[in-house]
Amino acid sequence: MANSEQLDGDLAAKTSARTAARLSVAPADTDAGPAGRPKFPRDNGFQAELGLRVAGYFRATGRRERDCWQMYLKTAVILVWCAVSYALLVFVTRTWWQALPPAILLAAGLGAVGFSIQHDGGHRAYSRRRWVNKLAAWSLDLMGASSYLWHWKHHIFHHTYSNVSGVDSDIELGAIVRVSPHQPRRWFHRWQHLYLWPLYGLMAGRWHLWGDFKDAITGWMGPHRIPRPSGWDLAVFLVGKIWSIGLLLVLPMLFHPVWAVLVFYLIVTAVLGVIMSVVFQLAHCVEEADFPLPDPRTQRMASAWAVHQAETTVDFARRSRVLSWYLGGLNFQIEHHLFPHVCHVHYPALSEIVEATCREYGVRYSAHCTLWAGLTSHYRWLRRMGLPVVA
Repeated sequence: MANSEQLDGDLAAKTSARTAARLSVAPADTDAGPAGRPKFPRDNGFQAELGLRVAGYFRATGRRERDCWQMYLKTAVILVWCAVSYALLVFVTRTWWQALPPAILLAAGLGAVGFSIQHDGGHRAYSRRRWVNKLAAWSLDLMGASSYLWHWKHHIFHHTYSNVSGVDSDIELGAIVRVSPHQPRRWFHRWQHLYLWPLYGLMAGRWHLWGDFKDAITGWMGPHRIPRPSGWDLAVFLVGKIWSIGLLLVLPMLFHPVWAVLVFYLIVTAVLGVIMSVVFQLAHCVEEADFPLPDPRTQRMASAWAVHQAETTVDFARRSRVLSWYLGGLNFQIEHHLFPHVCHVHYPALSEIVEATCREYGVRYSAHCTLWAGLTSHYRWLRRMGLPVVA
């Protein structure tokens, strides 16, 4: 009997270790990365322990890491939300004041698609089935952006090298913005804390009509060389662009004046751009987030990958169920960066495990209590980055 219990215990330990390794995803180049890119030192025990504790949570609760019924129900709600908003905007409204509410609702619905359906699918956190994740990820193509380019920009460059200037493409926003202390300062950055907010509204339209085409044709994404889409990836890219342009511009022009369609296209994409930009910025471009650089001689980072992720990322509004639902758990960015393959419906529970483990290992864990606290911190950070650099 004792031998049987020991065998059961050994099997559980091995299963827990395998689950932990699968859940906690470090980059392939932790110890020896591609030439010119930073390398992370080996885990100091923090990531392994965190993975074991999260695996223990799933074992104790019996909940699935992916294929959660809440996620499938949420997907249906969001898709109905978008369909109804679009139908009202294009086929029902006749005046600008009638069209404005469904336009804003449509923008918010498209944001929910990106935050929840596409984001979980793109990280393979939606389902254990590859084809289900692909379908969820392709929802980004149907709303105007490219899931292929998103994979490189967000999944590869941002998630591996978060807040590392010159490598994390999500903080390389062009000369008009300075969000890292390691980026060059220009005279007009002095006012970026004022002018940047409306510029966030250009992001979605830029991706849709110009940025994605430029990246796909040139094979460059900021400082990074990427493979141009080909085969199935190219087909999805083109079909997505044709579908989204047809849905957002061509079809509405059959029912409304061209000028009205263009105005409301700008309204929808502006609201969508502001929502998506601000959510990202509150997680990384705030006062509490680190912006570390590798050693210039060895290209090695000072901290192990999991520690780096926790200290370059900030949570916000963790107790708001409404925001957590709408943002697809992206207000729990620390948990998302450490466990990108876990469905976001688990992030509130995982945050308690992550915060406690960070405390034990002396890893800084930062969180703003409210959305407003995150917004004001981002504002102050923009203002600080715009001030003259003191030599």
